[in-house]
Amino acid sequence: MKTKKRNILIGIGVIVTAILVVGFVWSDDSEYFLKVYQSIDIFTRVYKEVAVNYVDEVNPELFMRAGIDGMLKTLDPYTVYIGEEDKDEIDLVTTGKYGGIGVTIGLRDGAVSILNLMEGYSAVKQGVQVGDKIIEVDGKSVSGKSLEEVRSLVRGVPGSEVKLKIEREGEPSPLEFTLMREEIRIQNVTYAGFVQPGIGYIVLERFSRTSAEDVREAIKELKAQGELKGIILDLRGNPGGLLEMAVEVTSMFVPESSLIVSTKGRKPDSERKYYSTTKPLLPSIPMAVLVDRNSASASEIVAGAIQDLDRGVIVGTRTFGKGLVQTITQLSNTASLKLTTARYYTPSGRCIQEIDYSKRLGDGSVFAVPDSIKHEFHTKQNRPVWDGGGVQPDSTVVDTVRIPFIDELYRQGMFFKFANHYASINKSIPEKIEVTPELLNSFQSFTKEKGFVYKSKEEQLLEEVHKAIQSASYSKAVQRALASLDSLMKNEKTNYFQYYHKELTTILTAELAGRLKGERARIEAELPSDKQLQVAASLLGNSKRYNAILRK
Repeated sequence: MKTKKRNILIGIGVIVTAILVVGFVWSDDSEYFLKVYQSIDIFTRVYKEVAVNYVDEVNPELFMRAGIDGMLKTLDPYTVYIGEEDKDEIDLVTTGKYGGIGVTIGLRDGAVSILNLMEGYSAVKQGVQVGDKIIEVDGKSVSGKSLEEVRSLVRGVPGSEVKLKIEREGEPSPLEFTLMREEIRIQNVTYAGFVQPGIGYIVLERFSRTSAEDVREAIKELKAQGELKGIILDLRGNPGGLLEMAVEVTSMFVPESSLIVSTKGRKPDSERKYYSTTKPLLPSIPMAVLVDRNSASASEIVAGAIQDLDRGVIVGTRTFGKGLVQTITQLSNTASLKLTTARYYTPSGRCIQEIDYSKRLGDGSVFAVPDSIKHEFHTKQNRPVWDGGGVQPDSTVVDTVRIPFIDELYRQGMFFKFANHYASINKSIPEKIEVTPELLNSFQSFTKEKGFVYKSKEEQLLEEVHKAIQSASYSKAVQRALASLDSLMKNEKTNYFQYYHKELTTILTAELAGRLKGERARIEAELPSDKQLQVAASLLGNSKRYNAILRK
């Protein structure tokens, strides 16, 4: 009973703290504060009444969390309550480090599997391999556990031990590893190299506390390898992170004292401006930034600044459209609030936020800013750019068209499984990964053995037509014709492996290279077929076209 009362008091204490905080912030607006105070008073009374008198016992902490989550759900998806279980992910962004063994895990065919290994850490040193399936962590079965639960079991305090039991294809019985957790420094830059003579290429996957340092080191390494005549910064799929890191990264390419981004909150005096404060590492060589629909937040700050300052060309597809800034406030030893406190604006003055969460439809849904009310802004050289819909590229290059057949092979994990199978029967690593017609045939046979089934949309439509014709009592001749068409379509599918042999060869080459030689080898195997990257490299190598884009 004492524990229940203590938990209820904790819940009420959090609410009272909120009253004091709100009172402090809004003491200069008595009418507004009065409404806030009255609302919190009602909320506190409801909470206490339910927690104490509801017919069934209520978990006070979960009940409070539900109330907080319910309130925040009416705002935007980036304003969230951070409990103790979420703290590791926040630390990962803010410090760029965590305690672990140097693996990336994910679900493959329903099993928690090792998807990637980080060089130099315990897992690689002890012989853990990509494709290994985790079945136990410290003697606890992972069956039925979520990916987050397994990840939290594997991670821990640096210097502590963790025991893994894994299944590996080709091994008759499970293998056991005793691994030492280390301080893992996350890899923000996952690749740096030359894609053409003189054209450097850097892949930046996130903006954590160490991102700027990693980009700086990558540039220095490229310079040490040879003359840099152009640089490509790849922000595709980069979800963002720390605003300060976006400013630091941009500062490496733009003139000193350039305005990079400004933020404006609710109050008139809340505007802050962020300038580059250091001399750039690469002040003038041609530059391209690769973006796509999953480039968001800090990625858009960098892309928007590079575009507005006419420092380089943006290549790819439009970005996500997140122009909101979050601030993390600690509420207690184990809880924090990530709160949207401002919008950010690129140097031209535009906000690229696509969704206005303050304007909702009657059912609570939100909508994108329509083109009719978007505003035109201008870059340093007077090129037109617009707000309200992410960063539009200077050179739009749609990535490879999706092929449903290949998407289904991915979805059923066929490439990943085949790479594991190949590694299990080929113990020596070949000098060159080559996907021959024979190997492609082996892949086709492998998918058949694993029960791969692909049903095209056309087949699904034909099934519906067949059912409709049967119910309408059409003649046998019509039904035979449909059956014949169905047979022809099924036979056509057997040729898909030959028809898409180029695409399959490219994917398998990259998958096998990554499986046998590591992530860098996988990326290098994909470079020749990366259409957006090749367009960017071509632009940097053609000064006439490059300059023409920046003068539009």
